[in-house]
Amino acid sequence: MPDPSPDPSDPPCRPGCGACCIAPSIATPMPGMPRGKPAGVRCLHLDEALGCRLFGRPERPSFCAGLRPSREMCGEDRGHAIAWLGRLERLTAPRRRDEGS
Repeated sequence: MPDPSPDPSDPPCRPGCGACCIAPSIATPMPGMPRGKPAGVRCLHLDEALGCRLFGRPERPSFCAGLRPSREMCGEDRGHAIAWLGRLERLTAPRRRDEGS
């Protein structure tokens, strides 16, 4: 399935941010990370300028390709993006059995 068309009112990816490569978990394997990536852990493929080394390559997880910058997610700064993605991660994480119902 092709990636959805970006909303023209949404911002481009913020240079020097990398929030989407740190805050969310990635459940699919990728080079060097065969079990994916836990939430809050910097992706192995995030370069020094906080850009993705897998961008545009077939090894890039579909989760990453589908995550598009938006005003809601990115906000005014990197801190907002990290907090927003972290909250989304917590809200969508499966409950553990020992957490009760």
